Amino acid sequence: MVDLEIPLGKRTRLYRFLEMLPAIISYGAIITLVVLSLVNPLLAAIYLLLIILTMLVKVVGITTHMIVGRSRMDQASQVDWRSRLEDLEDPHAAYSRLYGSTSTHIGHEQHLENLRLMSASEPGFFPKPSQIYNVVIMPAYNEPLEVIQPAVQAVLDTTYDKKHLIVIFAYEERGGAGIKKTAETLKKRYQSKFHSFHIVEHPKDLPNEVIGKGGNITHAGRWLKGYLEEQNIAFSDVIVTTMDCDNKPHKTYFDYLTYEYIAREDRKHLSYQPVCLFTNNIWDVPAPMRVVATGNSFWNIISSMRPHTLRNFASHAQPMDALVEMDFWSVRTIVEDGHQYWRSYFYFGGNYEVVPLHVPIYQDAVLSGTYVKTLKAQFIQLRRWAYGASDVPYVGVRVFSSQRNVPFWAGFTRFVRLLDGHITLACVSILVAFGGWIPLLLNGEAARSMAVHELPDTISILQRVAMIGLVAMVFTSFKLLPPRPARYKRSRSVIMVLQWVLMPVTAIVYSSAAAFYSQTRLFFGKYLDKFDVTEKTLATGKAKKH
Repeated sequence: MVDLEIPLGKRTRLYRFLEMLPAIISYGAIITLVVLSLVNPLLAAIYLLLIILTMLVKVVGITTHMIVGRSRMDQASQVDWRSRLEDLEDPHAAYSRLYGSTSTHIGHEQHLENLRLMSASEPGFFPKPSQIYNVVIMPAYNEPLEVIQPAVQAVLDTTYDKKHLIVIFAYEERGGAGIKKTAETLKKRYQSKFHSFHIVEHPKDLPNEVIGKGGNITHAGRWLKGYLEEQNIAFSDVIVTTMDCDNKPHKTYFDYLTYEYIAREDRKHLSYQPVCLFTNNIWDVPAPMRVVATGNSFWNIISSMRPHTLRNFASHAQPMDALVEMDFWSVRTIVEDGHQYWRSYFYFGGNYEVVPLHVPIYQDAVLSGTYVKTLKAQFIQLRRWAYGASDVPYVGVRVFSSQRNVPFWAGFTRFVRLLDGHITLACVSILVAFGGWIPLLLNGEAARSMAVHELPDTISILQRVAMIGLVAMVFTSFKLLPPRPARYKRSRSVIMVLQWVLMPVTAIVYSSAAAFYSQTRLFFGKYLDKFDVTEKTLATGKAKKH
């Protein structure tokens, strides 16, 4: 039996070392620059330039993936996934009809190839769309009805057959009487709109659970298991999507997801990741939050173009039979989405991948009742995401073990990417912004004698080269924006351009600080055991949580 759980209580020495490792390297990268500046400013300059040149190479790749990914998302959003899914019901007839046809839509040739393979396969090897059920688990804490109903309505407005769509509204007992009443209201309004609409209350204070979303959706998943058994629905015929209660899926999301699930032979060992875009309320939030939200949206687009590094994030889908075998999600972490990748990877012995779905699920940027509260709420959200560094020891102890169940080099490269991502998030923006001045400030005489005083100017030139990526980001950001609300003047669009001067500030004050905060807690063993609900407020003034 594969142990998938995060340890409780005292850790092994290796586990504790790996918990401390991100902070050791992140702080060490800055300390190294300081020490080299005191000892040998030239070595400090070389060290810093190597870091910046490495980042420039990454910027080129990131910019390319961002532009191509945005185009891919546009194309995928225009595909009639409902029609393609219907073709899979009788692939032989569809292939005969479509063979020789041309189309400019993304994946047309692959669609024909899928139909050909399905036509030649043994009966039953590929399930038919009429066999498949989609389940949406929508967790909630104490959000008001005005926040949740538009999300449920967005699910209803998708093109997927609602007779095969099951919705579970999973709410927290600790949310109080208000969320229970909201759940009952939603069930009354929507129970006849889908195959079925269920409300499942997650009890508070269950043993060995942190206060977070993982326990809630796992409780709902266990309830779903019993329900499917009662309905005689095979687990292998069910795809489960977890979707926060303010998320709005693209209208073709479920058709696209079901198509990919059916068309892939090793479907049990896959999960499916749409592109999460934080654009629902992007016109309403303060400028710093717009920069953070847009940057996060871009990163999700970029990730969709790099399947070998793609990880579960926020809303994602996985087959029910896989979830049942794994006992669903972790109840011991506040970052259950990203952690689910690693649970699945080790459970299936390395035979696991995330399939990108190039259509969006729209989410909210952070917006609280006041400007100051919004600034604080944004940091709370980012520090929760940055706590994904807690996966470093989880992965490390399983890779560096004589009993490992995954290939060493495949596991090792994933471990290095995971560690590198958290270190980069913490220290690189600080090194790029201030590193060029450290040798001069700490060892000015030696630095000037060795012409290291030109380092700030050199870094400034490299930063201007990197501005090409920023220009591409600004241009692409306008293509992501929903229509400007009538309550805003055209001058708001100008502000949407000028806001990007804040990007260096948000990178340090938010992303870097949140990463150092989380890594420092792990270093000292002060674990985050509570999912800090980030307060948000609708533009209408209605409060919401996420």
